[in-house]
Amino acid sequence: MLFRSVLIPGIHSLGIDEPRLTSLASELAGSGLRVVTVALPDLTRYVITVDATDVVEDTIVWASTHAGWSTDGRVGVIGISFAGGLALVAASRPATADHVAFVLSFGGHGDLPRVLRYLATGTAPNVGTLRAPPPHDYGLAVLAYGLAADGLVPQAQASTLQDGIRTFLLASQLTLVNEALATETFARARRMADTMPEPAKTYMGWVNDRNVTAMGHAVAPFVEAARFANPAVSPARTATAPKAPVYLLHGDGDSVIPTSESVLLGDVLRQRGVTVRLLVSHLITHAELNQNADAWDVWQLVAFWASVLRS
Repeated sequence: MLFRSVLIPGIHSLGIDEPRLTSLASELAGSGLRVVTVALPDLTRYVITVDATDVVEDTIVWASTHAGWSTDGRVGVIGISFAGGLALVAASRPATADHVAFVLSFGGHGDLPRVLRYLATGTAPNVGTLRAPPPHDYGLAVLAYGLAADGLVPQAQASTLQDGIRTFLLASQLTLVNEALATETFARARRMADTMPEPAKTYMGWVNDRNVTAMGHAVAPFVEAARFANPAVSPARTATAPKAPVYLLHGDGDSVIPTSESVLLGDVLRQRGVTVRLLVSHLITHAELNQNADAWDVWQLVAFWASVLRS
């Protein structure tokens, strides 16, 4: 059978045009999956919302019932980074439960508040021998971007700070495709900081300097907001679980979403009767492949993908 799958990128302004996503989509297509990529509008704007989960739900229903797409009324769902957790929530809903062939969360989250606490404080649950590295400044900048309008700075400064952080995030993304333009954009983010009033100027300075400790202390009081605890954005908090098999793929040193998220989520899903296969791999950083691995790592990853294709 030629499987049909929906591939959903994580938090990135380029959405389906992000180079690593297009490369992954091409590789999956070459492996026997017919792939459609769908960006979640809120994630392209650096925010995680209930609406984003609703879009995943609508996408699954559309893809599984659209003429020419699904041969048996089911599709595979692959979510990258935070889209992985959202995909699992969406696949658990009554409207989609019978339309999902499998769910693959690639570097995804189980519990959003727990991840946000990690980004702000650097602390994550110790699971077995896993120890989370210091959080990556990109993830923390994304968190600060969303919190700018939630009281991190006076309301009159929120859009100014968000403009600056958005410029910094764009520069970070451009490092993958155009180093010269990335350097120019980083410089523009620094110039923007110089024109900001306090405290936005200080916060933007921490973002530009990649000062994870200072920025983490600033955002920490905000990460327990009720909206982050909504079960609609955390698969570990939902009352239901997917009927389909779930595959959890995670890098062993992820500094955006800790590896422990997939391990703990796997335990929760198994307790709910879900068939789960988990692979923690040296081949992966955060939802992308690196080049430093031995033959055993490569074999494990190949076997993992083979099991997905057999779902």
